[in-house]
Amino acid sequence: MTKPKKHPWRNTIVTLAFLLPIAAVVIYNSFQVSDYECTVCMSFFGREACRTVNAKTEKEGVAAAIDNACALLASGVTDTMRCQRTTPTKAECRSLLAGGTERPTLGTF
Repeated sequence: MTKPKKHPWRNTIVTLAFLLPIAAVVIYNSFQVSDYECTVCMSFFGREACRTVNAKTEKEGVAAAIDNACALLASGVTDTMRCQRTTPTKAECRSLLAGGTERPTLGTF
């Protein structure tokens, strides 16, 4: 005969104690307000794509927009890396904070 479990709720408490902090971090990070909106246009092998992203910093915004634009323009790892190293034809970021103004980040090439 098997012994009845003394505390069947123990596993539930341990699971919740583990998962609740993880869920809290995910929810907290998803509601973080971005400080910048960046628009980047890339030209690669005769094709052009522009993407706009929101990010915490200008550097992150430009990098994310380049990655997004290159995802449309390149196929394969080698082409994607080559595209990401290409100078954008347009890169502008604007602050989303009160009183923010639009200004070129990398300029228009």
